[in-house]
Amino acid sequence: MKKLFITLSCVVIFACSKNDINSNCNFLFDAGVNLTVNTNLPQFNQLIYNSNAVYVDGYGNAGIWLYRANSTTLYAWDAADPSHPLENCSVLTDSGIGDIVVCGCDDANEYSLGTGYGFDGNTQPCTLQAYRVEDLGNGIYLVSN
Repeated sequence: MKKLFITLSCVVIFACSKNDINSNCNFLFDAGVNLTVNTNLPQFNQLIYNSNAVYVDGYGNAGIWLYRANSTTLYAWDAADPSHPLENCSVLTDSGIGDIVVCGCDDANEYSLGTGYGFDGNTQPCTLQAYRVEDLGNGIYLVSN
């Protein structure tokens, strides 16, 4: 019993360590998302091909970036920079370089749509907020949280 108590105490202490929580990555709210994506429609047709991305406005904090990683994987990321409070400049836009999106604020944070991770030089070590993507078949996907 004593071993169990010590083990649980260690887990709690290390799991709640201040180093594990970056309060600067808590700017985005948990927006309810329920988006159906049909890749047979023109607005989503680019998602048939690997390494293509489509921005969808009106969902999440600042829209959603959809990214086709490969033939079986479609990612959905919130289009707001998680390192900033939500502002006009914190909406991530296409950088024109591969799968990279960039924030319009002074620090110009960059993130990969393929991984959700930011690049070296970003002001905070935040990652993009992910949404669940369910393949419903026939090129139709449900994006939700």
